[in-house]
Amino acid sequence: MDQHLRAIRAEDIDPRHDWGRALPALGTMGVDFEERVDYRRLHRYRLSRARQALENSELGALLVFDVNNIRYLTSTKIGEWERDKLARWALLTRGGEPIVWDFGSAAMHHKLYAPWLKPENCKAGLVGLRGTVNPAFGLMEKHAKEIAALLKEAGVLDMPIGMDIVEPPMMFELQKAGVKVVDGQQVLLEAREIKSADEIALLNRAAAMVDGAYQVVWDILRPGVRENDVVAEVNKFLYTHGSDDVEAINAISGERCNPHPHNFTDRMLRPGDQAFFDIIQSFMGYRTCYYRTFNVGKATPVQHDAYKQAREWLDNAIARIKPGVTTAHICEVFPKADEFGFPDELAAFGLQFAHGLGLALHERPIISRVVSMDHPTEIKEGMVFAIETYCPAKDGYSAARIEEEVVVTATGCKLITLFPAEELPIAGRW
Repeated sequence: MDQHLRAIRAEDIDPRHDWGRALPALGTMGVDFEERVDYRRLHRYRLSRARQALENSELGALLVFDVNNIRYLTSTKIGEWERDKLARWALLTRGGEPIVWDFGSAAMHHKLYAPWLKPENCKAGLVGLRGTVNPAFGLMEKHAKEIAALLKEAGVLDMPIGMDIVEPPMMFELQKAGVKVVDGQQVLLEAREIKSADEIALLNRAAAMVDGAYQVVWDILRPGVRENDVVAEVNKFLYTHGSDDVEAINAISGERCNPHPHNFTDRMLRPGDQAFFDIIQSFMGYRTCYYRTFNVGKATPVQHDAYKQAREWLDNAIARIKPGVTTAHICEVFPKADEFGFPDELAAFGLQFAHGLGLALHERPIISRVVSMDHPTEIKEGMVFAIETYCPAKDGYSAARIEEEVVVTATGCKLITLFPAEELPIAGRW
């Protein structure tokens, strides 16, 4: 166990940005002849960022059930199957080491393979599995009392304890045990908003995988191919090349393009269809959100016009990205909802939009007319986010959707989504 982890050292919270070099998208293997992602350095950075955010808050501890926050604090992960189960949790107290309660034998595995955690801090736990274990059985009460005892031992039981998500009965048991539960999400999002060089390398590698996936899409787009065929081939490519979770692939074509349904079906593509795709996946937990639009064989003037407009809106917003500007400054160049066929900004939410990327699909910043004009926040060096636009075509059913992922540098931003999108790509042109 590294006893130096307890202190917040300057070298651990140094993000190590070097904007003078190309952002790396190196291979996935560990090698002895060049430095790649340093995973232990990554762990120290994330834990130190969380400790710093905790010390800057009024909280005595962070108690987390969200798997992204568990990974950020403990560098543990047991598979995507547990993402929605609320089956694991972790605790970080002021001045303390992270403690993780895991699913059965996973806790024993951590003792063997996670030396950055104290062995005694890897515990087996079970609260409710989303209610399938009745709270009346007493497991929640048992663990709530255990957590309260640990908080008391750390001298923070009298302080507010920040939580992210939880089963309501577990929160009630914590309150009965004397724990003052408050929202801890903002503290954790503050910690996670600035990405280190290692995190950026992982995000860039994830984006590079989607670059390749879009070559697959380009190669197979023909009349007779179905939306779900594209989804299947992209899944195969991504998992073959190291993805640990293909969270979703939106595949939308033809008359389904307007309005945007955010899913895929078994619709068969036809000549002249406009089609757009969003590939949401992760490498070592770090996510992509990456739209591209294509036409099948040919395109009409109004389809070209929609694409050009979506690209112009996107480029105008990207040109404004740099440290110190606000989210309002960026989204004020997005069109208003009624300018592209929607009754209000909530109905158009997510179409002219930007959102932070990291271990979660949606982190800071959020850039949207729904919130940013009245509640602007600052863009900071080291943020990574996806920025996306959508433009319906004048034929009433086609639409263009484009998205880029950007890293905020000291003077502006760099794109890490590189599949060509300056002009409307026409697959299988004739």
